[in-house]
Amino acid sequence: MTEAVMLLPGFMADGRVFVDQVADLSRAHAVQVAPLIGDTLEAMAESVLAHAPPKFALAGHDLGGAVAIEILQRAAERVTRLALICAAAQGEAPSAAAAREPRLVRAKAGRLKDVLEEDLPQTSLADSDYRDAIRGHWMEMAVQMGVDTYLQQSRVIQRRPDFQQVLRRARLPCMMIGGAANKIVPPRRQEFMAELMPNATYTCIQGAGHLPMIEAPRALTRALQTWLEMEELAPLRWV
Repeated sequence: MTEAVMLLPGFMADGRVFVDQVADLSRAHAVQVAPLIGDTLEAMAESVLAHAPPKFALAGHDLGGAVAIEILQRAAERVTRLALICAAAQGEAPSAAAAREPRLVRAKAGRLKDVLEEDLPQTSLADSDYRDAIRGHWMEMAVQMGVDTYLQQSRVIQRRPDFQQVLRRARLPCMMIGGAANKIVPPRRQEFMAELMPNATYTCIQGAGHLPMIEAPRALTRALQTWLEMEELAPLRWV
């Protein structure tokens, strides 16, 4: 039986960001996109686990990647493999957390679209003829999710713990995936995360920035297919 696959969207995103991957991976796997529900990282992880199959391959983008690591920490026996897409292992820097505060105030004051433009600047995506359209697609999705979700998810990011020790202790097939043009989580940080784990690889996607699912969907799908074929070097356990 092929593995079930759980996909977790990132900050202010829903299943629409994974539409191409769901279509392609569903040919061989049962694929589910889980929303990020809750006002803490722990609550989000528990919500995903409550609706997940007994065992599953887990891939998360951005904030969804942090939730994926929290799930691994809580229920390692249920996770068969892990993919982190444009995700960070470290907690948010104090300066970055402080810089969020004015954006939260402006979002509460009815300026959500303005602050979203700062959260995903144009330079965080690869320069292409479609960059504005891709950014606009994410913006539309984020605006629909609303101010309450923005405040909730922003606080979760601010309080995100450092997960480096969790990754160092986990023995399971893992792939770090990032866009070459990503300014939010630069390639070197993704490569560093791969180096933390005993059975991890790093895939850098050219022509993509922080949203490779939309910027380079075929390349991301190929990376995930490779990840799903990775062999486990040792029984899944903490070391």
